Amino acid sequence: MLCGKVSAQFIDDFIGGSVAKDTRAITGWTFFTGDGLATMEFVPGDGYASIVVDATKDKRNVWWALIKCCVSTDMDLARLSEPKYEFRIEARIRVSHAPRRVNMHLNTQRTTDFHSHLMEFDIPDTTNWHTISMTTEGFDAQPGDNVFAQMALMDWGLGRYRVDVDYIRVDIVDPAQVGPDKGVAVPYHPPLPNVNTFANVIKVAQDCTIDIQHTEMNFNGWCAQDRGVETNILSVNGTQFVILRWDLNAFSGKEISNGGLLELTTYSVERSSDDIKDFGQIRVVELLGGDANWNQETVTYNSLCQGQPEDNILNSQMIIDCEVTEGHEDKTLITIPRPVLQRMIDGRTLGLALRPLGAINASFYAMENQDESFCARLYFNIQER
Repeated sequence: MLCGKVSAQFIDDFIGGSVAKDTRAITGWTFFTGDGLATMEFVPGDGYASIVVDATKDKRNVWWALIKCCVSTDMDLARLSEPKYEFRIEARIRVSHAPRRVNMHLNTQRTTDFHSHLMEFDIPDTTNWHTISMTTEGFDAQPGDNVFAQMALMDWGLGRYRVDVDYIRVDIVDPAQVGPDKGVAVPYHPPLPNVNTFANVIKVAQDCTIDIQHTEMNFNGWCAQDRGVETNILSVNGTQFVILRWDLNAFSGKEISNGGLLELTTYSVERSSDDIKDFGQIRVVELLGGDANWNQETVTYNSLCQGQPEDNILNSQMIIDCEVTEGHEDKTLITIPRPVLQRMIDGRTLGLALRPLGAINASFYAMENQDESFCARLYFNIQER
């Protein structure tokens, strides 16, 4: 039911075999997709509702799908004039594919910055229900505003996906009184930290270019020739992607304390000079399966995948999309969230891969070059468990 008088000021627990819907998102839920060719439904289940997405007709995996509802009908928004009060949104969910991220967001009809009061959450498995929550900071809502709660899936892949929602609730709270938020939060595009803040800097142990057309060939000898000088490189383009692996055995049993960085050194970049949204970037993704002990001198696309579908090998939801710093020998720094780094430490994520987003030819220095500062490196901090 909507706006129930349980302990929350708004709660929808989706009991009763129906989902209240309203295209205006005032008296019920609206839902829609964007930036791609995915379609979606928001359907009732047995004591929960399900966000069901079909992205099989999408081409580039840049879609999003969200549900949205006004939550402020029975709320006293004047309380937010007191600095100590904020909104907290909480949900209990289960996902069809993992690891995956969902995000939750609060906004009003006056909101223009839709990246504020937004948090992503890492969901590590498909078997358990997970409670996630986000508390705003300095949320701007006034009496008479409509406050909307949203939950969204972004860029999960080119298949069919589902998020089951047991409940969504929103309260006006005093954060000092209600305790910390729940779930594994992943800030959306956080600012880049200074590399000097990291105690551990680990150079890549294995790196190689993989070719999806020439699936039986090894490309560890991929190189660029410039006036008689041969440079080993790693290339990302329409048929090639890069795989990276680190030796993290020394950190077994440790816990990542925060997000880290991936550092790449640019050799060259070619891309369109036109400013096209979601185009000419690289996608950083988790290497989840296949040959866990691949060797750069022998690995091929086929040997990496071991006959499995590519989506079983590479997480079809990216860690992040990013621009490449285009100057020769310039550094590209990419944020890697804490849960991804933890999976790498624990051996559940086997490495990272770099894929193209839109048309781009990007090359980075490989580890074989004499200057080790040019090879891919991970920066992170740890703490004892």
